[in-house]
Amino acid sequence: MDIDFQIKLLAEQDYDCLAHFNCGVEDLDNFFHNEIKDCIAHNFIACYFALTPDGTIIAAFTLMNDAVMITGNTEKEDFIDDLSYISTPEKINFFIRQTSFPAINIGHLGISSEYQGRGIGTAIIDFVAQTFATYRQAGCQFITVDAINNPAVTNFYCTNGFYFQTNRDFYSSTRRMYRILSGEK
Repeated sequence: MDIDFQIKLLAEQDYDCLAHFNCGVEDLDNFFHNEIKDCIAHNFIACYFALTPDGTIIAAFTLMNDAVMITGNTEKEDFIDDLSYISTPEKINFFIRQTSFPAINIGHLGISSEYQGRGIGTAIIDFVAQTFATYRQAGCQFITVDAINNPAVTNFYCTNGFYFQTNRDFYSSTRRMYRILSGEK
């Protein structure tokens, strides 16, 4: 990646700057322009943005607490089988005893149209993974995302270590995906 940027928590004085942010996905742009204030005011999400040294916002993303919930025995068996390909036996034995798993959710991730394809999204995911793998204020075992269900988006997340949680959402507008935090391979 050849872009120098820093990640900053969105503050009230940043709303005007974010109004000019454009990632080219109408729903995401609408969210960042019109809905972000209310979501933050109601403690639904925290919003972060990436900006260059000259102050250009090149990405925006939101984080919120989440959990990977396993609802039935068949789903749990499938989940544990999938984890066996990406985790250690010790971690799997621990997971077998759980029915829900604490997670952090990337609720929205948009990269400015002119900066897409330059590794910024991957750097943000790595930042979130590093932060929450070492964060000790609360437990967190996974990063989750409800990815827009199109091949470009789901392939991006798969390339960055995410797996589909279920196939029940195959025809939905979004796909539930997860990435294990510690013990990643």
